[in-house]
Amino acid sequence: MRVIAGKAKGHKLKTIEGLQTRPTTDRIKETLFNMIAFDLPQCKFLDLFSGSGAIGIEALSRGASECVFVEKSKSAYDMILTNLEHTKLKQYAILYQKDVFETLDILKQNNQKFDIIFLDPPYTSGLAESVCKKIVEYGLLNKKGYMIWERSAEIDINDISGLYVIKQKSYKTTVMTFLALEESEI
Repeated sequence: MRVIAGKAKGHKLKTIEGLQTRPTTDRIKETLFNMIAFDLPQCKFLDLFSGSGAIGIEALSRGASECVFVEKSKSAYDMILTNLEHTKLKQYAILYQKDVFETLDILKQNNQKFDIIFLDPPYTSGLAESVCKKIVEYGLLNKKGYMIWERSAEIDINDISGLYVIKQKSYKTTVMTFLALEESEI
């Protein structure tokens, strides 16, 4: 796993051993970032269920002004710190080693808003829809921003109040679903 482009291009990233995280493959990550490249410069990026931090680090490398990483696991959190130090991007990062819902509460209290929110919860957790609803309820997504939900191709997406699907990119076993605020939420 490596940083594909930008100021940290070529830096190898570490990940924790085992099945605790499922790092997004370089091929999928490259396609994703080619799709969002024009939205990254100076954006505020939120990386939920960060794992190794590879997605948020790629966003920072490609010009995001700030990335908030949220990872509950202590070992994964430590790996994000290691990867941020290695890529020299730590000064643009804010890290939370907390439950995602607890962190969303904090972000709401701090009046945070994000241009791009990436979420990659454990596929079988059933958390994604609840997280999306909470993001809408708390107003954490900028009016012209969007969310990207990485999910298993085996998981169907239900309608989520306040959001609509703007596009989807399917791979063999993975789907990237892009969601934006409905007009009533703007």
